[in-house]
Amino acid sequence: MESENSASNESQASVETSLPENQNLSNQWFNEQFDDLLPKIQEEWPELAKQTIEATRGSLDELVKVISSHSGKTSFGVLEQLEELITSASDRTKTLAESFEPLEKQLEDLLDELNSTLRPRIEKPIRKRPLVAIGIAASLGVLLGILMSGGRRS
Repeated sequence: MESENSASNESQASVETSLPENQNLSNQWFNEQFDDLLPKIQEEWPELAKQTIEATRGSLDELVKVISSHSGKTSFGVLEQLEELITSASDRTKTLAESFEPLEKQLEDLLDELNSTLRPRIEKPIRKRPLVAIGIAASLGVLLGILMSGGRRS
């Protein structure tokens, strides 16, 4: 029993010492990403019940302890697997973000073009006849108000 406690304490110490504050895999980051990583963790360790993993509630140290106790692997080995899992997930996220960059640029260009072509076409009649524009806007506001109130008169 005493040897189990010392082994557990050593594995806990190895997890804590292998997680310097400046490393990507910190408890705070892991806690924030836990829900997104949960399916991947379940894929990697299918023998663990979802409730068992969720009971750790994003604590990296607790998750490492649970996985190592159920899988028979050392805490360091489990931690390395988790790091690989997280690295592959973050690589996929980066790839996805990079694929959206051209679309974002294209959307910005379209919005700029729309702003430069449509705005003058709208502003010109308003500047020529401001009272008519105010009247039309007020009429539309009243009409929308009547339509939105529906039959709520009492």
